[in-house]
Amino acid sequence: MARVNLDGKTIPMLAICMIGGGGFIGSHLCEKLMAETNHKAVVVDVSSDKIIHLLDRSLPWAHRIEFHQLNIKSDSRLETLIKSSDLTINLAAICTPADYNTRPLDTIFSNFIDAIPVIKYCTENKKRLIHFSTCEVYGKTIGSFLPEEFRKDPKYFILKEDESPCIFGPIDKQRWSYACAKQMTDRLIYAEHAENGLQFTIVRPYNWIGPRMDFIPGVDGPSDGVPRVLACFSNSLLRGEPLKLVDGGESQRTFLYIKDAIDAVALMIDNPERANGYIFNVGNPDNEVSVKELAELMIKAYAKVSGVPASSLSTVNVSAQDFYGKGYDDSDRRIPDMTIITRQLAWKPRTPLDELLDVTIQYQHRTYSRAMERELSKPSN
Repeated sequence: MARVNLDGKTIPMLAICMIGGGGFIGSHLCEKLMAETNHKAVVVDVSSDKIIHLLDRSLPWAHRIEFHQLNIKSDSRLETLIKSSDLTINLAAICTPADYNTRPLDTIFSNFIDAIPVIKYCTENKKRLIHFSTCEVYGKTIGSFLPEEFRKDPKYFILKEDESPCIFGPIDKQRWSYACAKQMTDRLIYAEHAENGLQFTIVRPYNWIGPRMDFIPGVDGPSDGVPRVLACFSNSLLRGEPLKLVDGGESQRTFLYIKDAIDAVALMIDNPERANGYIFNVGNPDNEVSVKELAELMIKAYAKVSGVPASSLSTVNVSAQDFYGKGYDDSDRRIPDMTIITRQLAWKPRTPLDELLDVTIQYQHRTYSRAMERELSKPSN
């Protein structure tokens, strides 16, 4: 039976070029495309580790997925792959906060310079583009500049795709290199749309979390690496070390389960008439907690999964400079306005925070606990 979109129209089979499709988001999107659609995934990335389970040639969808190991910085095959596809989804990015300070040049090149050819090829070949931006482009919320008595009111922290200003810290706060590069890419895409008719959708994720997110240092990533907050906390839990709260963990964030997020992306793919020309916040305003509260919830969930007493797990405060290095700056609170995506795609998040943390921590423990035991048992030099 043919699938139909939100307007009752039959959804045609699409060849989708997924740049950076071998990562966290791409792996979950590939799973959904293979299991629930007839679309073809042309995955472009430097590694296939997170989608290797989908590439077995004996699987029923083997003819609908192909992996191309290439670096988009320097490979001429990229234009051919975009040209031969119906839709390009650009997921490629350096998006780990620790990198914004220590690798600002790589961050700027990855998120702006490397995106330019992708946008150009889509425009020249009249191909639709779904580009992954970030909620970081909003920078600091208006509320963060207000007197303390106003900071309890959520209305000063709600971010709207077509209204909210983008406010960044000074140039020496290199933490904003990522946000500025992403914002410039958004502006380039919109300019190509306005002047040359590029069909685009921009996605702004708000802290998507779930299985396969990020790396665990020393196990499946560099031992000196600093992943994003959930993997950072998971690493500490697996090692039995205190969870580090940057500046006391007072910053607040909303968290969205990756499966809910991928449902939103699938709607964008299948409903171009509703998605073209729009920027979509994709988050869950109901799942808002402080980073400190997140740590406490993760300790409880990990104790339940691992059998380790929660009383043996703790947190410790560290300064942003000690944790990230000089030049780090932060936004204290970001709440996504969901009006546009609800109106255009009838999408709403479903998974509450405690449930998504349980699923994610079960995965982290199942995947990494034995490897971590081996890592910790190695004699120290």
